[in-house]
Amino acid sequence: MLVRLFVLPLVAAVGLVLSGGAVNSADAATVCAGRPAETVKFKTGELRVYKSRSYACAVAVAKKPGPRRKMSVLIQARGGSPVVDSGTYAKQAGPVTVHALNRCVRATATISGKSGTTGWTLC
Repeated sequence: MLVRLFVLPLVAAVGLVLSGGAVNSADAATVCAGRPAETVKFKTGELRVYKSRSYACAVAVAKKPGPRRKMSVLIQARGGSPVVDSGTYAKQAGPVTVHALNRCVRATATISGKSGTTGWTLC
């Protein structure tokens, strides 16, 4: 009985936090931690790269949110494997995050066949 009194509300609260139930900002979906480090604009959107102490994160944001279209975002730390989010989205692809302590990273975003890339950065 005591377990139900304490565990069930805790599980409900964690579910609310993970689902983003209390979020209402348009930019709240961009959940990259850290400070904005670089932005690359291209015809159909922009690639945003963020840097925290140990991690780098990237997100591709459409210039005009609307119907679902093919989007992808990739980030790779030098010497590591790339992390990719690809699919059909209305507003953004990502975020994708890599461990980048003392390593350069590169990121690429593609929206509706147009793309932008950073080259090696955050070195």
